[in-house]
Amino acid sequence: MRATLPAHLYGSSDAWARERAGVFGRAWLFLGHEAEVPGTGDWIATDVAGHRLMAVRGKDGTLRAFHNVCRHRAGPLVTGDSGRCEGELVCAYHGWRYALDGRLRAATGFGAADGFDPREFGLLGLRLEIWRGLVFATMDAAARPLADHVAPLEALLAERGLGIPAPALRRSHDLACDWKTYAENYLEGYHIDAVHPQLADELGGAAYRVRVEGDLVVQEAVGVNDGPQAGVWGWLWPNLGINVYRDGAMIERMTPVGPGRTRLDYLFLNDGGEGALGESLVASDRLTAEDAAICEAVQRNLSAGAYDRGVLSPHHEVGVAWFQSRIAEVHP
Repeated sequence: MRATLPAHLYGSSDAWARERAGVFGRAWLFLGHEAEVPGTGDWIATDVAGHRLMAVRGKDGTLRAFHNVCRHRAGPLVTGDSGRCEGELVCAYHGWRYALDGRLRAATGFGAADGFDPREFGLLGLRLEIWRGLVFATMDAAARPLADHVAPLEALLAERGLGIPAPALRRSHDLACDWKTYAENYLEGYHIDAVHPQLADELGGAAYRVRVEGDLVVQEAVGVNDGPQAGVWGWLWPNLGINVYRDGAMIERMTPVGPGRTRLDYLFLNDGGEGALGESLVASDRLTAEDAAICEAVQRNLSAGAYDRGVLSPHHEVGVAWFQSRIAEVHP
């Protein structure tokens, strides 16, 4: 049996700092769907582990990613999750103006006589790649191509003839637990009988299988009652669930927002729009509430001081063991 990670890594400021740089600073991070930024000046933005990121559609039609940080005194370029700017990005603090390709166009109060060269103060760019309409960015210039990262998931979807529908609805939920606490809960079906009685009924006695392929953890079950949650769940390192159901899909980003705090960002996808989500949306809300309650309870116990390490089941917690081994790499 494998021992778990020590409890002090869940919610401490030191662990947060290490994972912010060593995990999220090196990974491909999901920003949104390209259909959310169809026209010139359309943008999407998010923060992941304190990294404030955005992508904007340029006049040439190219989607580019940047840090949402002005080069003057770190003001924000955009506020919110999505929007549209009229031909340029303008810092909300002192009004510095940037072209949609990141070049600095105007810095009020600065000029050549001051020894100021605007070419040295363009926005801080990120690598951006798109897979099946999903937009990812990374801060790591040496990261392998996104296609390599998602290859196991691409093979799974292609094998089963599954696609990624159009975005229909976004929702977010704030949790009082460490992002790892929630991710580990997602990566095993061991807790389903105790925590999700309705889901357990839908799945009946069906086998629940978990396997790891590259950067992907695949979970599969076929519900004997053909319930809305029967299907395939794929979890992509470091924090992205891609859930494919019979009537649509959902992207679930487990977003760390601070030590011991997590935000779940959901993007529901369905070609029929929000109105077609039906019982899948109801089931998602129920499962989220059940998972939130148990994860927050676990977090309180991790922080209480009595528990340090536990053990992982070699039969039910293969995905958790793999995840913890990856996390351990940034905590020498």
